[in-house]
Amino acid sequence: MAIDAQAPPIAVAATARPLRILMPSYRSDPYTGGQGVYMRLVTSALADMGHTVHVVSGPPYPHLDPRVKLIELPSLDLYARPKGFIGLPWPKASEFRDSIDVREWLLHVSGAFGEPYTFGERLARWMETRVGDYDVVHDNQTLCWGLLKIRAMGVPVAGTIHHPITMDRRIAIDHADKLSLKLLIARWYSFLKMQKKVARALDPIIVVSESTKRDVVTDFGLDPDRMVIVYHGIDAETFRPYPNIARKTNRLIAVASADVPLKGLIYLIRAYHLLLATRPDLKLLVVGKLREGQTSKLLDELGIRDKVEFVSGLSSEQIAELYAAATIAVAPSVYEGFGFPTGEAMACGVPVVVTDGGALPEVVGDAGVIVPKQNPQALAQAIGALLDDPARRAALGEAGRRRIHNNFLWSRTAQDVTKVYLKAIDANRRSQNTRP
Repeated sequence: MAIDAQAPPIAVAATARPLRILMPSYRSDPYTGGQGVYMRLVTSALADMGHTVHVVSGPPYPHLDPRVKLIELPSLDLYARPKGFIGLPWPKASEFRDSIDVREWLLHVSGAFGEPYTFGERLARWMETRVGDYDVVHDNQTLCWGLLKIRAMGVPVAGTIHHPITMDRRIAIDHADKLSLKLLIARWYSFLKMQKKVARALDPIIVVSESTKRDVVTDFGLDPDRMVIVYHGIDAETFRPYPNIARKTNRLIAVASADVPLKGLIYLIRAYHLLLATRPDLKLLVVGKLREGQTSKLLDELGIRDKVEFVSGLSSEQIAELYAAATIAVAPSVYEGFGFPTGEAMACGVPVVVTDGGALPEVVGDAGVIVPKQNPQALAQAIGALLDDPARRAALGEAGRRRIHNNFLWSRTAQDVTKVYLKAIDANRRSQNTRP
């Protein structure tokens, strides 16, 4: 899997003719999560290969390479609206453009997350007059009924599953402290019934790690022979060492949503509290927004709210500069389908301590420290040992950067994704030829 980090992007002519690619994503802002990061970077790498790439997205919209065209499919964007009577958004009657908008609102007020479904319905309607405009459609884990409608129009469709959202649902329910909250979470994730059925109908499916592949087989019931592993890349041009920034000897950094149980921040906070007993000058910087919830309650309970710094709304360049000053980057996740922040920290030359949650061991390999998930004591012990060993920190930082350049660049991802597109196009052609 090793590659020459200095090699230029391989032209598409080496493997296939330039393709016209449509990438749907129901919400794609990089601040909403890894799917938005993936959309921006994989489309840029595909454009490097000479492909024509269009992204069709609902709000919040993605940040894209100028060579990639954005097609906006507006929704009601209910999560961005101020709450009104009984805590629900109440659009004006004039804002409902059609029955899809009405269904989106009804699903929302009933406690369900309806965006993947309604985006798919808008997408299929939009596509009806554009069937001949694209060679392939590559879905970014919308997994909506609309994709099957598009395939029925004769357009090849491939899908990416970053990780099965059943994992998010399971972990969120496990961490909920009230039955009423568990029921609300189950209702919110009701879109998973659709995603499972659509995923079973699509072929091929891209998965982003061996871990994701195993979990998709278990939770979605997919045939492993229909899945192709294509690892994500890391933006190693942005995430790189900054020699002009002095690396501190007492700063931990983590990139984690504060109240998403999947990210495991509460376990790092408990580990940090343990470390403070003997290292009172140790700092913890979290790239994420602190809201009132389980994490803030824990900080108050431990009496360390003023010790943990939260920053948010940062650009990739600003995050890379924070990595440059950090002693150790920590990923305390309960589960990751891939783990962009870990790869980005490694590309910056920061030594990493991660859990064995999901695909993190695949990304880190032997270039970091891996501990059991949901184990604050193990996290504290591993972090403490690394704080006491500057030579090992330096060796791991160099090994991590080398591993990213050898295995996880977007140029490689784009080449592998293109091969999947050709497989989907060929399967569609054979299917069309066998129809009566």
